[in-house]
Amino acid sequence: MRELGRRSEAAVHPFKGGQNAPLASTGTGAENPSPSAPPLILAAQVGNKQLISAACPAALGLGLTPGMAVTQARALVPELDIRPAEPAADAALLDQLVLHAVRHWTPTAAVSGADGIWLDLTGVTHLFGGEDRFCARVLAFCGRLRLTARVAVAGTPGAAHALARFGRRTIEQIEAGREAQVLAPLPLASLRISPDALAAAARFGLERVGDLLPLPRGPLARRLGLASIRRLDEALGRVAEPIIPVVPEEVPVATLRLLEPIGTAEAIEQVIGDLLADLVAQLRARGLGARTLMLALDRVDGSEQRLSIGTVRASRDAAHLARLFHLRVERIDPGLGIETMRLAAVRSEPLGATALGPALADGPGTADLATLVDQLAGRAGSHALFTIGSVQSDVPERATVRDEPLASPRGWPAWKRPVHLLRRPEPLTNVVALLPDHPPRRFRWRGSVHVVVAGDGPERIHGEWWRRDGEVWAVRDYFRVEDEQGARFWLFRRGDGVDTATGDLSWYMHGLFG
Repeated sequence: MRELGRRSEAAVHPFKGGQNAPLASTGTGAENPSPSAPPLILAAQVGNKQLISAACPAALGLGLTPGMAVTQARALVPELDIRPAEPAADAALLDQLVLHAVRHWTPTAAVSGADGIWLDLTGVTHLFGGEDRFCARVLAFCGRLRLTARVAVAGTPGAAHALARFGRRTIEQIEAGREAQVLAPLPLASLRISPDALAAAARFGLERVGDLLPLPRGPLARRLGLASIRRLDEALGRVAEPIIPVVPEEVPVATLRLLEPIGTAEAIEQVIGDLLADLVAQLRARGLGARTLMLALDRVDGSEQRLSIGTVRASRDAAHLARLFHLRVERIDPGLGIETMRLAAVRSEPLGATALGPALADGPGTADLATLVDQLAGRAGSHALFTIGSVQSDVPERATVRDEPLASPRGWPAWKRPVHLLRRPEPLTNVVALLPDHPPRRFRWRGSVHVVVAGDGPERIHGEWWRRDGEVWAVRDYFRVEDEQGARFWLFRRGDGVDTATGDLSWYMHGLFG
């Protein structure tokens, strides 16, 4: 493909010790295994069997290869560390890598299979000091993400793909026109031909790419198929193989350059209103609503100041967004004056039409709390507002989690739970109770003595034995009690009152009703 002026590169990470390695954000990278760590493999479900999808270098050295049954691998290496493969996480990681490449390396990049990416280096390597330094840069970048990688640079995508996966060196570079000589010793699988074609080639004794080069094209096409011949031609540069690039979505941005610097809150808010009008028009054209807005202000002294707001629900209501900025405009320090302001919707979501049936019929509509939540969050902070969500767990302190303010949690237990659940159960002293199934008659908590006049229970909760061995026989008996002053408490006893292995019969306060 010399005539196309293209140099293609494929970067592949043959093994990832863990998933969801971040580019900027989300998740953690794979840790480098310590010398004492057991061999690690990733298992994938294929039909009724579990097969190895990837293996660490230690496991490969022991003969555990991808495609081997996990049961066979466990029989060979009993102390094996087996973790489930996550193809969706792998695909998300590759998508992040491609987006990073488009924004920082080359405008033409795409995903290559399930374990690599294409990079078109035409006209960009001089920006990084040449191909050698660019390849070293890619390897260093992958190393920071705790990923192993191999880089191949060739005149055709097919040759780069083959060398990145079947080459012997970490960095492979070949000149355009030498693809046939370099690919000849590689196996036929490097050409990305189908398994049926590989099986047919094996029957005829064809194992290497070089075995195909001197054969007549007609008989070879009848035996291996036209698709296999096309793959060979693509690798050798006889047929063009275009790379379909990933086009990153542009963030909606509105910019205003001011004729004179401004510094008053009123002037800043007026410009924010103009920016919001322009930005809302862009969002409406794309069918989006803003979740996070970032306001950047360039001051006369060359410094930049940023201010952000967020919404609990996608919105393009300019008046509402202006009120959120009004709550934080006092945090802006204009300095000697502001000469440029940019407003970007750094996070947006699809926003369609809203049903207005009850409102059009003059009936009672459902109150929308999103506006109120946004304004409260603007005053108190986004972390100050939340709702309680439920988690599948029998132990009360594990059964709740912080959730979004407008979330609708489901799955609450049928038994009544207190309004105020203590962060940690607090011990009770001087407890008088009749075992095994009666609530206490008297107890001391936080220095005060409480005499119980009514009680209900017990509600028995067993320990979650699958979490830790100490909860195999653990039992809690919960009671709802009311004292003489009318205060209602939620307390429990450790143990069932009969078998000492279930608990030491100590009492604890866990929550308060009303």
